[in-house]
Amino acid sequence: MVHELTRDQARRIIVRAQLLDADRPGDVVEVAEQLGYLKIDPTAVIAPCEHTTLWSRIGWSYETGQLKKAVEDDRLLFELDGAYRPTSLLPLMRAGMRRWPQHAGWRQWMQANEAFAKEVVARLRAEGPLRAEQIPDTAAVMLDTSDGWYGPNQVPRMLEALSRQGVVAVTAREGRVRVWDVAERVFPQDLPAYPDDEADRMLRERRLQAAGLAKQNSPWTRVGDAGEAARVEGSTWKWRVDPQALERVDDEVDGRVALLNPYDGMLADRPRLKEVFEFEFVLEQFKPKAQRVYGYFAHPILMGDRFVGLLDAAVDKKEGMLRVDAIHELIPLEPEEMEMIRAEIAELAQWLGVPVAEQR
Repeated sequence: MVHELTRDQARRIIVRAQLLDADRPGDVVEVAEQLGYLKIDPTAVIAPCEHTTLWSRIGWSYETGQLKKAVEDDRLLFELDGAYRPTSLLPLMRAGMRRWPQHAGWRQWMQANEAFAKEVVARLRAEGPLRAEQIPDTAAVMLDTSDGWYGPNQVPRMLEALSRQGVVAVTAREGRVRVWDVAERVFPQDLPAYPDDEADRMLRERRLQAAGLAKQNSPWTRVGDAGEAARVEGSTWKWRVDPQALERVDDEVDGRVALLNPYDGMLADRPRLKEVFEFEFVLEQFKPKAQRVYGYFAHPILMGDRFVGLLDAAVDKKEGMLRVDAIHELIPLEPEEMEMIRAEIAELAQWLGVPVAEQR
């Protein structure tokens, strides 16, 4: 059976799956369990991505300490590959960890640095938890540093590589600095084990649960044959839909305004945004200033199930305020709709603990 979906239905499914309707979740873990991951990014034009992602779902009751508690004290979330993930996903990710690395370059580097890897693990086991700077770099071979993201020190790269294999893990953060330890002292030891094929299948199902609706062969949302087949009005793509999401497909989305960090997972699958929401989002962070249209780090504005604008705003730490430079309209907005957006901006400022200063 192939489900026939209108564009309106497709948008509703995605918005609900991303917890962006009016039925707000109650806590950090509930959000992470549904979304599958919370991207970590240090860019704090307004606030770091992991915190704005949670605020945009939970609202005013979210406090940043709740995330730290869930990760470091309760161990209900863990950090891997630039994101916080629910610990319930760890058993499903073990299969991929055992297969990593599959890229030839990483494989050769790990083989050449086998002794280095053993030294890093041994030091953590004996002295951990440790920051990367506390571990000597004894690498025999360096990875290419021409991308500009890494310096010559190979310790951070080895720690990341070993974390992808499930050998070491981030146990805490001191500010933005990661503190590492051996995985058995970080992860719960009573987690279930699954055969690789079953774990892979369950992981695809969890990805589809978070997406609601995804292109079958999308590299952005790797759901494979999870869920059920679907067609979306006006689209030639082959889609997969979460069966549970179909239960409310004809219910209107209770509208609210959501201000989304540019690195929010809702925005990660750019082709899906364009295909279903008719929204072509371009992050202008890395564009020269003269070429920017909407601003350095403009936050997309979702109203109900449509993207209606972009917020160009930043926290001015020197003046202690949320400076709103522009609210760019993608479609003409009614006065009451603009007031809804301004009310959400005011809520954001209140959460940040600063007043709003809007350019008129």
